Amino acid sequence: MKRFGQPHTAVPWVSRALEIAWNLFLLSAGSAISAVAINSILIPEGFLAAGFTGLALIIHYLTDVLSVSSLYFLLNLPLFALGWKYVGRRFFLYSVVGMVIYSAAVEFVHIPIHIEERILAALLAGILMGVGSGIILRSLGSAGGVDILSVILLTRHSIRAGSTALAFNAVLLGICAFLFTLDMALYTLVYIYVTSSMLNVVLTGLSQRKAVFIVSPLWREISHGIMEEIQRGVTILQGEGGFTGQTQRVLYTVVSFRELARLKQMIRKTDPEAFVVVTETLEVMGQRIGNQPHW
Repeated sequence: MKRFGQPHTAVPWVSRALEIAWNLFLLSAGSAISAVAINSILIPEGFLAAGFTGLALIIHYLTDVLSVSSLYFLLNLPLFALGWKYVGRRFFLYSVVGMVIYSAAVEFVHIPIHIEERILAALLAGILMGVGSGIILRSLGSAGGVDILSVILLTRHSIRAGSTALAFNAVLLGICAFLFTLDMALYTLVYIYVTSSMLNVVLTGLSQRKAVFIVSPLWREISHGIMEEIQRGVTILQGEGGFTGQTQRVLYTVVSFRELARLKQMIRKTDPEAFVVVTETLEVMGQRIGNQPHW
């Protein structure tokens, strides 16, 4: 019989199992959606893709010896062997599993999709790949490829991940235009742009918030207006003018895009000369600051 006060060890194991199952589901669902984009649109239309998938497609189009899934798997092997030293263990293991699942999905998931207009095919492929890639990246791993390469270059040479992906895809588009046709490269560019846009939507959501900094001598009135009229929380920061050396209050708040116009109208009404800075937010977590919902 379990003694009173003895720690219960089943809950952490259950939580860990659920976490693993959820991440495997995300990897599988995202890979399946991405595979539909590759097998149903990209390959039939002769388009390329971003990252190592695009490199695998180039080799497949030129040689037609191995399938795209086999080429993607083989291209990732030396990268993962190198990445073991530089990538976090949990991310590495999930990425290995993700790469295997992704390769298997590209091999076996085939859903016929017929689209007559090539530009519409590029748009649909970008939507599907963006959603699939976003779901994969919501897990604790990735499907390998440029994601692993970016981490390696960031760790060894402090090269930003976005710069690595941009340079890699630019080279792919150049190769596409040189070996194939300019039309094919432009269709692929449209596909990559839509993929990137959809990826951002999946990762950040449709309701991206705006962070607003406000400097005004009427900070009390504006702060009250934010809480009463906009129904959002506000943080009061201590500032100092660089030229005057005078102490100032800086208001900081996070609002939705729909609320931004109301906020600016309220600020103009209260203090037309207020200094306002509006910035994008990558992600907002939490619900409240003090007693007010901050977003």
